[in-house]
Amino acid sequence: MKIPLLTLLILATSPLLLPVHGQTNPAATSPAAAPARKARPQLTAEEYQKFAAELRVLYARPAADWPKPHVDPGVAFVELGPLGPTPSPADNPTTPAKVALGKTLFFDPRISGSGQIACASCHDPDLAWGDGRTVSFGHSRTELKRNAPTLTNAGHQTSYFWDGRADSLEAQVEAVLLNVDEMRSEPAVIIARLAAIPGYREPFRAAFGDEAITFARLAQAIAAFERSIVTRANKFDGFAKGGGKALSDSALRGLHLFRTEGRCVNCHHGPNFTDNRFHNLGLSRYGRSDSDLGRYLVTNKPEDVGAFKTPTLRNVLRSAPYMHNGAFDLDETLRLYNAGMITLRPRAAEKDDPLFPKKSPLLKPLGLNAHDLADLREFLESLTESNARVRVPALPQ
Repeated sequence: MKIPLLTLLILATSPLLLPVHGQTNPAATSPAAAPARKARPQLTAEEYQKFAAELRVLYARPAADWPKPHVDPGVAFVELGPLGPTPSPADNPTTPAKVALGKTLFFDPRISGSGQIACASCHDPDLAWGDGRTVSFGHSRTELKRNAPTLTNAGHQTSYFWDGRADSLEAQVEAVLLNVDEMRSEPAVIIARLAAIPGYREPFRAAFGDEAITFARLAQAIAAFERSIVTRANKFDGFAKGGGKALSDSALRGLHLFRTEGRCVNCHHGPNFTDNRFHNLGLSRYGRSDSDLGRYLVTNKPEDVGAFKTPTLRNVLRSAPYMHNGAFDLDETLRLYNAGMITLRPRAAEKDDPLFPKKSPLLKPLGLNAHDLADLREFLESLTESNARVRVPALPQ
């Protein structure tokens, strides 16, 4: 039985997506919203099986010969595939001693102002290096504005935070430590506390050549550890390396959708499944008390209002909830993209507002059916990594 499009879309019934002031249902017809596409017809079980067999032949070829991806003009597409080694900056070369020190500091709450919050409080290895919350808690249980993104493959990113305000992992570490709503610390406080702990002297000497403890060295060590948090084995990488049986028929159809009709690779491409750029998905809540202007807060460019960084999709099933505000689960997210995402509609007073956000033109109603969405989900599940427990280091005394 074919499922009507309105059943696939949760926009009219989900309490998270009910129309609000300044926001309209993306499936609704309006001058600002693209019309919904009729769902693609579902095939029979035999037809889906035959299609998967045909795709298996096409995707058995080297990635350079895979079917042409569906990307829009101007998109600098990079093919999907396994990640290479994590780059190491010239001014902070990665060493085992530096990584070991950084790991200890990452789990040590004494570097926070309160002495109660560690980096791992919001980036827990047991929660895919996030915290599993909609948005994180900071100093004195302050509810922060954004979701904690995973640190997996952070060393492959080109900017940090949802708005890209840090251009290096070292700068990201320093910004979190000094933010009054997050770790609320001060360089002098951190240095004094660590200098009073004899157990830190040898690790700093091993990492940097002498026992001097500085704020810059602390940030470098934590950044070096964060660069060591990298992708582990998953089914997609096995498939991309020539393991033709690594993906199920459903995941293989999902891979093809991801690269073609699903339009996912317009933003989620390359080995880390991100273009490292910023896009407006219509989720800024512009004009409301809980609005978030995203990248605009960094650049002051009107075209950046409501734009947020494209996250990696590696290990995505373990890094819920999703989006900068942590408002959606995976099935909701897939249905939102299928509908073309949220379209904001200006109120009368906002008609001539030069900052009124414009949704990315890369977002369009897709018309995928329930079987398509299930295949896409199966492909995303193939990006799930093999499980490994991270042992919390003993803190120096």
